[in-house]
Amino acid sequence: MTTYIALLRGINVSGKNCIRMNELQNSFSGLGFGGVQTYLQSGNVVFRAEQADELTLAETIKARIAQDFGHVVPVLVMSAKELDLVANSNPLWPKTGGEEKLFHCTFLFQPVSPSGFQALKLPAVDGEKAVLVGRAILLHCPHGYGKTKLNNSFFERALGVPATTRNWRTVLALQELCTES
Repeated sequence: MTTYIALLRGINVSGKNCIRMNELQNSFSGLGFGGVQTYLQSGNVVFRAEQADELTLAETIKARIAQDFGHVVPVLVMSAKELDLVANSNPLWPKTGGEEKLFHCTFLFQPVSPSGFQALKLPAVDGEKAVLVGRAILLHCPHGYGKTKLNNSFFERALGVPATTRNWRTVLALQELCTES
């Protein structure tokens, strides 16, 4: 079995699309997935499944959530191997640690070309950086993510691709959960 991560976009935000994590775990288990674990209340799920196409897994999960909870939410699925690549290839993250709250990762639902990303006119202010690694944009926001214009909405509009963002602490915690499953 392969370990995967599902990132659900837009659940438990401002009282909308509420899903209890134990119920979400049951929903995933009902699909025949093993080792189902959630992290925080914002739709981060680690699970094991027979090796399958990630887009098919995402559509299956999306349909099950709609059936079980009545919410239509975008779902991004990636393998633990892909998450490792992102977590271990971050040139912005000081390997000795640092303030995780200043680092974020915007996961893209579809790949974009490096040249397309490089052509973007980034609305970055002093110290802000963004780099593309695979289907992820790694961010350093020294003034805080709440103040940056390098946010999820910007990248969705600029690249024409749906996305979901997680802070770096969450990325590292999901990586750790993958090694435990």
